[in-house]
Amino acid sequence: MLSAQDLMTENVIAVTKDTEVRELAKILTENKISGVPVLDEDGRLAGVVTESDLIFQNKKVHIPTAVAILDAFFFLESPEKMEQEMKKMAGVTVGDIYAKEVISVQKETPLDELATLMAEKNIHTLPVLDKEKLVGVIGKRDIIRIIAEGK
Repeated sequence: MLSAQDLMTENVIAVTKDTEVRELAKILTENKISGVPVLDEDGRLAGVVTESDLIFQNKKVHIPTAVAILDAFFFLESPEKMEQEMKKMAGVTVGDIYAKEVISVQKETPLDELATLMAEKNIHTLPVLDKEKLVGVIGKRDIIRIIAEGK
């Protein structure tokens, strides 16, 4: 059975937390990719940033519902969540908008596990690690390519 190392793109395009959002948009469009790994100062995987993170910046602001009782307001939703969303919408760098809770796989991970993970978690960009070192990336297009090749 095929594994992550058979599917992955080895020449990984990655960004840092300091990469500007406009530069990220150029990288994604020029390379026709939907996301990239985010590396920390030591070159280790810190997260992933995708087209969805860029699109999020242009959504309408959702004001949490609040109920007024006497002189107090009670939010029916988390004000902290709104604060996080506002920071993400106003983000200027990748560090402001990227997903820190990254799901990654090892290079030995079999194709069926990759496909299941991507489908169930709605993942578009899956970093591939060799222990803790980033060695590749798999996008949905990589799996579709394998299907088209009949492997």
